[in-house]
Amino acid sequence: MKKYFLVFSILALGAGLGFADQKPTAGTVISMSSVGCGTKKQSKKESTDLMCQQYVVRTATTEYQIRQPKPSEKEIIPANTPIAFTVDKDKMKFKFNGKKHEFLIVGASALAAPVH
Repeated sequence: MKKYFLVFSILALGAGLGFADQKPTAGTVISMSSVGCGTKKQSKKESTDLMCQQYVVRTATTEYQIRQPKPSEKEIIPANTPIAFTVDKDKMKFKFNGKKHEFLIVGASALAAPVH
């Protein structure tokens, strides 16, 4: 019984380390648009629409739609910016201008294979 537990523990630890050491994927920011992402109450009768930036990031095989998690983050990432990102559940993480960014993945689609 101890032998099975030891083997299982080693396999579980190895699998956990493999996911934690994820290699970044190369991609390019293709476009940016502003989309509604909620409202902010100013008084009992008035509210203001909040806008978030939504980006399209393209890799060799996939196109991702990502959105700011909070409308207060206002840094704009220009089109044709190369990035190296990792995906963790529903979040894309990368660095731009020396700052770490974390965006929500709101959509993804496969790109058609190139015809030769």
